[in-house]
Amino acid sequence: MEIPTGSRTTSSSDLQKKRVGLLYDDRMCAHHTPDNDYHPENPNRIRAIWNKLQSSRIPQRCVVLDAKEAEDKYVLSVHSKKHVDLIRDISSKQFNSRRNRIASKFNSIYFNEGSSESAFLAAGSVIEVAEKVAQGELSSAFAIVRPPGHHAEHDEAMGFCLFNNVAVAASFLLNERPELGINKILIVDWDVHHGNGTQKMFWKDPRVLFFSVHRHEFGSFYPANDDGFYTMIGEGPGAGYNINVPWENGRCGDADYLAVWDHILIPVSKEFNPDIIIISAGFDAALGDPLGGCRVTPYGYSAMLKKLMSFAQGKIVLALEGGYNLDSIANSALACVEVLLEDKPIAGSSEAYPFESTWRVIQAVRHELSDFWPTLADKLPANLISQTAVSVPNILISSSDSEAEDDNGTQRLKDLEEVLQPLSKLKVDEDGQDKVATPNPWRSELSKIDIWYATFGSNMWKPRFLCYIEGGQVEGMQKPCSGSMDRTPPKEIVWKSYPYRLFFGRDSSSSWGPGGVAFLDPESKSQDKAYLCLYRITLEQFNDVLAQENVSSHDMTSPLFDLAALTSITSKEPKFLDVLPRGWYRNVVYLGNEDNFPILTMTCSHLDVKSFKSGELPLRGPCKAYAATLIKGLVGGGLLSEEEAMAYIQEASTKPL
Repeated sequence: MEIPTGSRTTSSSDLQKKRVGLLYDDRMCAHHTPDNDYHPENPNRIRAIWNKLQSSRIPQRCVVLDAKEAEDKYVLSVHSKKHVDLIRDISSKQFNSRRNRIASKFNSIYFNEGSSESAFLAAGSVIEVAEKVAQGELSSAFAIVRPPGHHAEHDEAMGFCLFNNVAVAASFLLNERPELGINKILIVDWDVHHGNGTQKMFWKDPRVLFFSVHRHEFGSFYPANDDGFYTMIGEGPGAGYNINVPWENGRCGDADYLAVWDHILIPVSKEFNPDIIIISAGFDAALGDPLGGCRVTPYGYSAMLKKLMSFAQGKIVLALEGGYNLDSIANSALACVEVLLEDKPIAGSSEAYPFESTWRVIQAVRHELSDFWPTLADKLPANLISQTAVSVPNILISSSDSEAEDDNGTQRLKDLEEVLQPLSKLKVDEDGQDKVATPNPWRSELSKIDIWYATFGSNMWKPRFLCYIEGGQVEGMQKPCSGSMDRTPPKEIVWKSYPYRLFFGRDSSSSWGPGGVAFLDPESKSQDKAYLCLYRITLEQFNDVLAQENVSSHDMTSPLFDLAALTSITSKEPKFLDVLPRGWYRNVVYLGNEDNFPILTMTCSHLDVKSFKSGELPLRGPCKAYAATLIKGLVGGGLLSEEEAMAYIQEASTKPL
């Protein structure tokens, strides 16, 4: 075995003892935005990790390797020829004039003159370390590579990823080097985003157990689909070999992840008995990450890694995926390499309990996979799952008719500029511990104020509306709601009619599927008539409903509709106010008073009404399940018979605006 020289020199006795590989190559920094504009996936990510390891004198204790470009034939084992040819050629001069245009056709991708080399180096580097670990030349290794890979699919780059580095390496070990005896590979993806590309590449392959724990929020978190749900377990011979643990909310931390390790991953790993473990080591679930919104500390990562060291004779390969807070990824990477070197986690502890939602997800995953993994069949003890975090995460998850979707019903991803916080404002505590969040003062203030929330769509049916208060879903809905912080049911329910025009628009909704959803024209006209169900709830609850109706994930550190806004629309014209920059129901409308409590509803903005009238936004009747829910609400209110309710919905669906 060659021992590096110069600054990378290490003693042969130390290598014999540790044999930990470390791969870094500055050539992978050549991939950056065309005009050097800021982007979260940038060269400083791997530089920060390498500098942190150097300052801790880690490279001197490791076998430091240089990157090698992957051969086309190895990348072609998981990617199409069309895709491999594109990535190989995209940095050539012949693509100079159209490189940006090509990048714009992909989801969250940029290209420059250094992208081709970086992509082939990243894939080749993971092959390099995986091969050396598999053959016993190294005991374990960490490949500090970019661009990341786990979102890249067979024929498509996406989510900052060009080639699926981990999938390429796993396929190489299984199909190109059978003499190494690697017959079963466990891929653990702890990146905060679902590894959609890796999942699809091994969907039917029982030789690969793919495990992904990720923020999902019922399909509203990137990559914003249902691929990461726990029911996605593989197919054919691969059934049961695909395990997804989808967080219902952000702010999950060490306790949540370690509970998943102890009650899903570790028991299954014992049964699977892998020959090697490859970790898609994204560090964007780390405390302080601007995209992840979770709270895993360096201790948490080291503890997760330590628990995996007892499998596959410690043959573990870590390949960098995401992570966009430079301090967080550097500290987390250091903690992991120290585990590989010392076989012990860094000092720390995790005394907090998991969230209630974490236990709910764990139990759902265990139930779904119990037929494939008998170790998961037993129910968890009641005294265990009763140990939950004191407060729920201060994040609301939407399952509304109005989530950010385009006109074809496909959910739009937020622009990076909207989801990123300035990195200069982010700070990770030196001890890696999260501070206890204090309750938001606005909640206490607004919880003392009652309003009437007037509903005209599916929320007219009380069981549907309670999904926004108590959480859950009803028949016909595609996915559940998270509910409000205050889950107290409405104090009163009143039915009234108002001179507003009910109509249906959009092509599809995430809650109900194809078909339009209900809106009110925010301007009253005497010839119109709409039936509304009024729920008396608190202004705090109204804010939570407003958030769930409009945004896929909103950190409610401040109210969307406060007392100043309420005073504004109740005291002067106009009697409505757009309270969000976007969202299908961002326009709050004041309808008057009932028993001295203000009546508020929410509908589309005036600009949207103009777009509906011009045809820019499509008018379309509701789907059968959605219409049935509306009719249930109308009939349950006692104002209309079923026939009258059907006629009311039919007229609203067909009458021109």
